[in-house]
Amino acid sequence: MKKVLLYIALFLPLLGIAQPSITLKSAIDTTLKNNFDIQIAANNLEISKSNNKFGVAGGLPSLSLNVSDNQSYIDVNQKLNTGVEIKKPEATSNSLSSGISAGMTLFNGFKVWATKKRLGSLQQQSELQLNNQIQNSIANVMAKYYDIVRQQEYLKIMKTSLDVSQKKLDIITEKRNVGMANDADYLQAQIDVNTAKQSLQSQQAVVEQVKTDLLQLMSKKQFYMYEVTDTILTDNSIQLADVTTYLSQNPQYLATEEQVKINEQAVKEVSALRYPTLKLTGGYNVTRSQNSAGLYLLNQSYGPTVGVTMAVPLYNGNAYKVQKDVAQINVDNARLQQESLLNTLTSGAVKTYQSYSSALKQLDSQKNTIELSGKLINVILQRFQVNQATILDVKAAQASFENTGYQLINLSYAAKIAEIELKRLMYKLGN
Repeated sequence: MKKVLLYIALFLPLLGIAQPSITLKSAIDTTLKNNFDIQIAANNLEISKSNNKFGVAGGLPSLSLNVSDNQSYIDVNQKLNTGVEIKKPEATSNSLSSGISAGMTLFNGFKVWATKKRLGSLQQQSELQLNNQIQNSIANVMAKYYDIVRQQEYLKIMKTSLDVSQKKLDIITEKRNVGMANDADYLQAQIDVNTAKQSLQSQQAVVEQVKTDLLQLMSKKQFYMYEVTDTILTDNSIQLADVTTYLSQNPQYLATEEQVKINEQAVKEVSALRYPTLKLTGGYNVTRSQNSAGLYLLNQSYGPTVGVTMAVPLYNGNAYKVQKDVAQINVDNARLQQESLLNTLTSGAVKTYQSYSSALKQLDSQKNTIELSGKLINVILQRFQVNQATILDVKAAQASFENTGYQLINLSYAAKIAEIELKRLMYKLGN
């Protein structure tokens, strides 16, 4: 008993602490800052920026320093044409060479320019993919945030239903006390209250689970309790023509357009392999050789070098032709994928707008229906209290209220999810 009192004393102050609140804006801001997928896409963009250089494309000179020093021990046995013979076992020999060499490609079939353009398209594609990932992350957070609101609205319906069940039990208890209610109705009313309490507890667990999902999307490393106080309000001004017109500017679609450009530059790179390559080379070399025996005891040379090299491909088994054909097929496939994506986006936009429009049309009438259901419960309870309605009438009115309430919540959520998707397609989330 002392331990129980101690636990109560420790945790009672915590019960009075208000839970932190998360708004939609704070959820989006945190996601944009911490989301792992966005960070990965941003890192990929940095990689593309780093690669988009003339040096990576092969358009800048190369410079290298080479140094080698070899020491050897050999047996020398030489016979010169003058008749002199040289024999020396384990003679030492040291050879030192060093040099700076430079080279620059003057012409290689414009491969450098094709590679540079391909790297530029890759950077542009990475930027589009980052923008697309940002929109996707915002859409996921918004959908999960409003799912929390939806689940909490379910909870309100269940609390109202529990209140109705409790009132029903109270009325039957009063009637039973004066001998105007049978035991069957009393037991059924108790069962209904217990069932409503269990449903309420299960729904509370669902709410907490969905809240945990939102923290995961926000890339929070610690999970904690918080509050969401919001309602589902839908923007009813979206027009289908505005959505379909913008699809050609959607980042996901533009990324496929960049892929076409990337593959086109790859064709030019392969085509350049069939042209001659002209390089300018130069350097400065120092060589020194010292021997303890032999014809030359010391041999040293140094000085600059400059030259031009040219390589002309003559035949390689038609490998370049095959590579070009494959690269051209990749271009065709990229165009087909681009057209397929636009078709998919358009079809998805039309279906989403149909769901959006249908939900909006039903919302007004459903709001009226839920009001009527609430009034019906009050009327039935009043009639039940004066023995003008049965317990089955109360249960039927209660079920009608729950169903209409759930339908209203689901319609509001469906309209909101459709709105989020349509705005994502138009790149208007978070703006």
